[in-house]
Amino acid sequence: MMRGRFITLEGGEGAGKSTQAALLADALRARGLSVLLTREPGGTPGAEAIRGLLLDPAQSWGPRAEALLFAAARADHVAQALEPALASGQWVVCDRFLDSSRAYQGGAGGLADEDICTLHRIGSGGLLPDLTLLVEIGAETAAERLQRRDGEGGDRIGGRDSAYHAEVAASFARLAAAEPGRFARIAGEGSPDAIHQRIMQAVERLLARA
Repeated sequence: MMRGRFITLEGGEGAGKSTQAALLADALRARGLSVLLTREPGGTPGAEAIRGLLLDPAQSWGPRAEALLFAAARADHVAQALEPALASGQWVVCDRFLDSSRAYQGGAGGLADEDICTLHRIGSGGLLPDLTLLVEIGAETAAERLQRRDGEGGDRIGGRDSAYHAEVAASFARLAAAEPGRFARIAGEGSPDAIHQRIMQAVERLLARA
């Protein structure tokens, strides 16, 4: 049986990744593919429990503790959900994966990229996506979308200051520039349908080989 394809969606807060992940999964299913739609942190009961700890505004995890918790959640997610799905021939669409740890706890949090990738090799066997869709929006658009989505009640990571999120965006851009074969940079401005069309153009290279 042919191994499935693994697609991740990345980007800063308010980029619309969750909406676009769902639209992409539906589009792939419409083409007759079996698709697992999932997210990080989360996707399994254990990883969802860790998600609650990570995003709880009452907690005060530092970058190292965050990186370890994300790596633990990801290890369970990969072992219990992603690898079985891919081995069975399913396509996997995941809202965030390793590159979020590299951008948030790495670039913005100050941890070494090598250390984060080492945790990933230990916990998740170094699994990488076949394609990473980086949805990029401007700071003003992000702020407007977050205000509509969360009001004043954002989670403990989304609610951080603008300087932190600017560094997250810059970190994502550096990762995409360093790995152009894996990343596709998607303009995240405009209607959800327009963004979805841009994403489908990027995904065609995988579909052509399916």
